[in-house]
Amino acid sequence: MMEIAAIKQQLTLSQVLSYYGLKPDKHLRLHCPFHDDKTPSLQVYYKTHSCYCFSSNCKTHGKPLDVIDFVMYKEGCSKHEAILKCKALIGGSTTASPARNYNREETLNYMFTYFKNAVHNSKPAQEYIQSRGLETARLEIGYNTGQFHHGRRRDDQLIAVCVEAGLLSPWGTNSNGGQGYRPFGKYCIVFALRNSKGEISGMYFRSTVNDDTQRHYYLKDRSGLYPCYPKPDVQRLILTESVIDAATLLQCSEISKEYGILACYGTNGLTAEHETAIKGLTHLQELIFAFDGDEAGRKAVAKYTTTFKEKLPHVLISTLQLPEGEDINSMGVSHTAEIFPHLLNSRTDFFLSVESVEKQNVPASGPVAAPLSATSILDSSNPYKLSYSGDLAIYYVQGGVSKQLDSMKVTLVVERKDNSQKSRNKLDLYEDKQVEKLCREVGEKLGLRKDILEQDLYQLTDLLDQYRERDEQPAAGEEAKGYALSVGERSAAERF
Repeated sequence: MMEIAAIKQQLTLSQVLSYYGLKPDKHLRLHCPFHDDKTPSLQVYYKTHSCYCFSSNCKTHGKPLDVIDFVMYKEGCSKHEAILKCKALIGGSTTASPARNYNREETLNYMFTYFKNAVHNSKPAQEYIQSRGLETARLEIGYNTGQFHHGRRRDDQLIAVCVEAGLLSPWGTNSNGGQGYRPFGKYCIVFALRNSKGEISGMYFRSTVNDDTQRHYYLKDRSGLYPCYPKPDVQRLILTESVIDAATLLQCSEISKEYGILACYGTNGLTAEHETAIKGLTHLQELIFAFDGDEAGRKAVAKYTTTFKEKLPHVLISTLQLPEGEDINSMGVSHTAEIFPHLLNSRTDFFLSVESVEKQNVPASGPVAAPLSATSILDSSNPYKLSYSGDLAIYYVQGGVSKQLDSMKVTLVVERKDNSQKSRNKLDLYEDKQVEKLCREVGEKLGLRKDILEQDLYQLTDLLDQYRERDEQPAAGEEAKGYALSVGERSAAERF
């Protein structure tokens, strides 16, 4: 029986990596195949024929892996079975190892790891990804060269499951006269679609070559969402028109920390799986559509808004107003990342926007101001707790207002109407910069639109001005009253 030392002497790590279709980058690093690795964490050491994963999320962390260990973890088998597999690799045959049954999720996870590693070895892929303003250090992006089933990477069992998954299709004969195969999505960058368990259940391919007839591809039996199912406690969810638009927003940490992000698959690509996932979000307060700034995008938003308003009547539905002909990705390429918080803070309630467009005949692509509350009344029954009710919130001025006419310093409590969430603040309502900052911060905290908050506060300021002016006016007959001087005071005044 071949000893372990003999196996390690005859089987190189390069052979093992080549067999599994793995190729390190120029720094000899790989996306680790043993865990969900967004950046290359596995360092390869050809001199010692070993490797080491530096990610604490990896089950192999802290363990240098030799060729037998690598095969054992890659195959998910025992060490004895890994030794048999290594012997077969040395002999050029794989029949000594028991056949492994891949399910769809395992197949796609294996292949997506291969695609991710391919990015680091393809300059055209890197150039295309960079041209779209995307960063592989922040995102999981793969590239399909269409070569994974060739040469020493050929594995009949893997080819069979790739055919079943739709990654390959039988096509003619190969150079040896055997069955040939045509790869799906060749020369495409690849994004993983995930099911409710977080497993890869589908893939989206975007062509990097100049092909005007078809640029977008999905595997057959498409399932899964990008980047994944929203977290159960998400309160505000952004829906984009495309996967690349969603990837663009994911890179902006200010957005991804505060909002859930979910990609639709085109203007007609909000699927039943999307709807089911969204309806299951029990904490959801707002749906934000970030579709393209064109007629098709606006019609799609109108269609989906009607659907969700019927099914989720308690959820506020708003939309980003993108310039005509622009989309999220194009805005990200031509602007800095600060453009997205600005667009979100300027979003408009869809139904208020439609109503205002109908009344004012404003073009659908232009910004629309939300109407003022119909009941612009300041409740001053308690002078130490003045209140004003806006469209979405109630505003309380604690302790009354200052008597100094050159400022309007107040302690302001903003309470959201539908769930009684509150925000307490001190500010001078005469200072526009303070008002704008407050509306942005309160809007983020309470999930309210910044433009409506600003309108409410400007209205409140006018009402407080009127209240203070009335309060300062003397009562009837008060002006006729004078101050009676004593005899001594009169004499002093006359001498002065």
